[in-house]
Amino acid sequence: MNKLRWQLLLVGLALVAIAILLFVQKPLLQGLTAQPAQGGIYIEGLVGSIGRLNPLLDSANPADQDINRLLFSGLVRFDDRGTPQPDLAETWGISLDGLQYNFALREGLTWQDGEPLTTADVAFTVELLKNPSFPISEDIRKLWESVEVFVFDDLHMQFRLPSAYWPFMNYLSFGVLPQHLLGEMDAATLMNAPYNLEPVGSGPYRFGELLNENNQVTGVVLNAWDGYYAGRPFIDQVVFHYYETAEAAYQAYQEGDVLGISYIDAQLLPTVLSDPTLNVYSTRLPSLGILLLNLDNAEKPFFQETQVRQALMYGINRQWIVDEFLGGQAMVADGPILPGTWAYNEAQPRIPYDSETAISYLKQAGYTIPAEGGQVRSKEGISLEFELVYPDTALHSQIAESIRKNFAEIGIQVTLVAVPYEQLISDYLEPRTYEAALVDLNFTHEPDPDPYPFWHQAEATGGQNYSKWNDRRASEYLELARAQVAISQSQRARLYRNFQAHFAREMPALPLYFPIYNYAISSQVRGVSVGPIFQSSDRFATINEWFLVARGQAEELDATPQPESGEPTATSQP
Repeated sequence: MNKLRWQLLLVGLALVAIAILLFVQKPLLQGLTAQPAQGGIYIEGLVGSIGRLNPLLDSANPADQDINRLLFSGLVRFDDRGTPQPDLAETWGISLDGLQYNFALREGLTWQDGEPLTTADVAFTVELLKNPSFPISEDIRKLWESVEVFVFDDLHMQFRLPSAYWPFMNYLSFGVLPQHLLGEMDAATLMNAPYNLEPVGSGPYRFGELLNENNQVTGVVLNAWDGYYAGRPFIDQVVFHYYETAEAAYQAYQEGDVLGISYIDAQLLPTVLSDPTLNVYSTRLPSLGILLLNLDNAEKPFFQETQVRQALMYGINRQWIVDEFLGGQAMVADGPILPGTWAYNEAQPRIPYDSETAISYLKQAGYTIPAEGGQVRSKEGISLEFELVYPDTALHSQIAESIRKNFAEIGIQVTLVAVPYEQLISDYLEPRTYEAALVDLNFTHEPDPDPYPFWHQAEATGGQNYSKWNDRRASEYLELARAQVAISQSQRARLYRNFQAHFAREMPALPLYFPIYNYAISSQVRGVSVGPIFQSSDRFATINEWFLVARGQAEELDATPQPESGEPTATSQP
């Protein structure tokens, strides 16, 4: 600014110049404080292809899930911390014994064809989830078969469980289907019904049309729905174009064909980050890379020793794995629960890579390098050597080799065995015939963490407790958090914090990393925010707040003189 010694006249002239500049720059300043207005078309390059636009049939196709997220609604949805929020249901209550869930729908709900949406539609959808002829995963069907559904009137209903099960809310975010359109179909007919490509839902956007080229579906057009209970979205139209790869979608962006890219892989990320016209949103995926140890393998008794397991954890350079093989697109994991969720222990101790500490733990446990030579540590004739089986992919091969080298540095010998993922599960994990295994635990659709299946004693035989961790204290924490009568979320969070602290002390398996999901959108699209996700479609959780047109722009468009009758008009897309 001008110094005080300047003359008053010069100050006045400067103020006049500033006023002129502000007047000239008025549209720019309006943009900085833009208020959203309705209008515009958002076009996204969607990596994948179409299957069925039906939320009960999209479990194997993330591209379908992305579109269905905009077309359909559930009883509840989940925020980025995994806490249930109202969706079609306005309120709910849970009995003190945890057996009864009472729901009240919002008044005035309708389907996108104008028909009323009621509790009968919810009950109809649940019956499909129970139907043995419908292609639903067995664990979901088994749960719903045990649940009784009572419809009291158009707005009120109740679910009755045979026993308390606090993660039940996870199962109530399913997309509700319209009984008036599908109620007369059997499962086989519904599987191939035209509805699956011309759906009617209750979400913020309604189906418009399929885009076709050479008899192939190349995209889907969705239109903002005025009847959405939370209000009409600002963006008039969302268009998805399908691409085989993220690179192809980015090429389409460079050519001006799309405004967003549904997924940015590690190879493409540096290029996208250098593009000043794109905003990249990053969040952790609901997945955990982990090294499982078979704690019940009689030939490898050292896995039962806590000090050995702690040594193994300190002996892995997990940050190197993240930086070198995952392109920095992962978070180092120190426990089994997703960071950012209500159950995550923020005070979880961080375990750094420290080979000296690892060796110290091994020495305390009595393992030494034999005096007669060799680099394999042993105790009482038992050598620290084992077989590590891993999925036969390029990424897992790199990670497994890095772990092998890390362990060799502290005197542990590892033999690597690569197998297809399906074989790893069927021939090694399920029969518990492995010694150590590099795997990815998938928590998709699991906002409520419920670590019970992977770590409870009861799951050690026939379940997913592949490590066969037989720890009563850990199991009690998980039992209480899952099924204790009259328990609050804060009490459950405390139990899960205790579980995580106990896990860190015992280290029954070796958590490695939580992968990162990257999503890119043009800077033209404003109001975008992406928090922690439980599936890729969660990036649309705030779609109603996104906008392409600001209020000032809308007013200018409204004030633009209209052509005389018969005069040609020009159209353009943002």
